[in-house]
Amino acid sequence: MKRTLTAPAGALFALIFTFSPALVSAQAYPSKVIRMIVPLAPGGTGDTLARTVGEEMGRILGTNVVIDNRMGAGGLIGTETVATAAPDGYTLINVSPSHVINPALHTRKTYDPIKDFEAVIHIANTYQIIVAHPSLPAKNLKELITLAKTSPGKLSYGSAGTGSATHLNMELFKQMAGVDIVHIPYKGSTPSRMDTVGGQIQLSMDGLLPVLPFIKDGRLRPLGLTSSKRAQAAPDIPTIGESVPGYATDTWYGILAPAKTPKAIITTLHSAAQKALNTPATAARLKQLGTDAVGGSSEQFGKLLASEARLWAEVVKVSGAKVN
Repeated sequence: MKRTLTAPAGALFALIFTFSPALVSAQAYPSKVIRMIVPLAPGGTGDTLARTVGEEMGRILGTNVVIDNRMGAGGLIGTETVATAAPDGYTLINVSPSHVINPALHTRKTYDPIKDFEAVIHIANTYQIIVAHPSLPAKNLKELITLAKTSPGKLSYGSAGTGSATHLNMELFKQMAGVDIVHIPYKGSTPSRMDTVGGQIQLSMDGLLPVLPFIKDGRLRPLGLTSSKRAQAAPDIPTIGESVPGYATDTWYGILAPAKTPKAIITTLHSAAQKALNTPATAARLKQLGTDAVGGSSEQFGKLLASEARLWAEVVKVSGAKVN
């Protein structure tokens, strides 16, 4: 009898000894603070989204998710930090379209937006919009296209800077509409916006939320949203695609982890983020920010990143935009 019991007991001990490190590792995560890098300045939409979702994720995971703003070089500094971080689930990044734009834009090798990261979740979409000074003799997008075609190179638009999403969204519009509008890069959306309000430039590509007050009081005229659908916050404003068939670029935000982060950890993070998006407080905050919560699987977000990388690489190539 003793010999009969000894073999199974030994086998069980060996089984536990062989697999316990993986089991302990999976059960222990997270055992410390998680750092989420935001490659943007504090206070913007991306930063606020990260803080809102990160705080709720921390509550769900039983730890703190600390936001670390790593600005500089158009987001390269923060993104490269995560690309080379340990793939242990304790360093994440909140990304926007600049994540896939930067590698195509910069002449030096930076990071691979797909191979160097693991997709966690698509958090939300926001809206960008073409706005005009009221003195511009174009009441809608079709009239703008006609005006630009009759006066090539005579109109100008402002953006948040060369290679920014506002710049390339407008360049894509120009390519698809077949118009020549001069680009004037600014150091951020605020000075571009204020010069458009002041009439120094006729047009700008900007975020919907910060320009809504100017639209409501008549200091700016809305012409078209870049998104695939109209915004709940401003349902009367048409999309660019309604005048230029096929145009649709959603301004997305999402969470990534370094490449080779274990699947079990990605699953844990995704579950926490999805639950965070579903909580009433988070949903209300995102609505207040003028964003649409998205969610969905990690695989879906990964496919979006790959598609966006191809799109913006081509737009950058055609536009000729480059940063050394």
